[in-house]
Amino acid sequence: MSKKRLVCIDSDGCAFDTMEVKHKECFCPSMIQIWGLQPISKYAREAWEFANLYSRDRGRSRFIDLVRTFDLLADREEVRAYHFQFPDIQALRDWVASAPEQTNAALARSEDPVLRRTLSWSLDCNRRIAEMVHGIPPFPGVRECLEDLSKEADVAVVSATAREALEREWAEHGLMKYVHRLCGQEDGSKKQCIAAMKGAYPAGNVLMIGDAPGDQEAAQANGALFYPIRPGEEIASWREFLETDMRLFLDGKYTKEQEEVRVRRFMDCLPDTPPWKR
Repeated sequence: MSKKRLVCIDSDGCAFDTMEVKHKECFCPSMIQIWGLQPISKYAREAWEFANLYSRDRGRSRFIDLVRTFDLLADREEVRAYHFQFPDIQALRDWVASAPEQTNAALARSEDPVLRRTLSWSLDCNRRIAEMVHGIPPFPGVRECLEDLSKEADVAVVSATAREALEREWAEHGLMKYVHRLCGQEDGSKKQCIAAMKGAYPAGNVLMIGDAPGDQEAAQANGALFYPIRPGEEIASWREFLETDMRLFLDGKYTKEQEEVRVRRFMDCLPDTPPWKR
């Protein structure tokens, strides 16, 4: 710790506009190929994008949302009409429900064929991301916020993205100089990462900035404050933080009541029912 306040910031979809390209061009095509979903690829794409981009499941780990995607597909009438035989993912369900860490390293320690297949998919996603995702700048306003925050608070990147990708993306745009600590997929869940850092700061002096309900849950579990970046309204969200809410937090005046108002606007951007069921 070098300062008395800590601001944790998610990366994909929060600091960087990388969610669309990663999920549509990397995660989803790899899922269709490796899990044999070619006969229902249209529906697989819609399910993956809803779970990962346009719903309240947005921003959770790739492994949780892989299971969520299979559940959405199995529940869809059009998919059932194809009599498609889904791969057995029970071992993955059990692992997601019980594994103390959901990482590639943890998967690599297993000999279970389903978990080995999951690892192959996850590593392929990382390969595709390394090839595809570059030249994408942070959202307008992020750099200015980091410049101001780093003068009065420690800044930590807290993300479910692989560390290699985080380091590459933040360094590519000259943002690592503002970062006190970087926590990626290999360091544990967002909840665990915040827990590992919060003890060095006084109560009420830790803020999580994120674009998904899971970010809010990680903050709440640690008694931290939460500031939402609204999906689809990211530029406006960062502008509001830069102009008013950052100063409130740094002065110790960002209250739970103010947080609740912002969270209500945030949740209005994220439906919990897929469009094919509305």
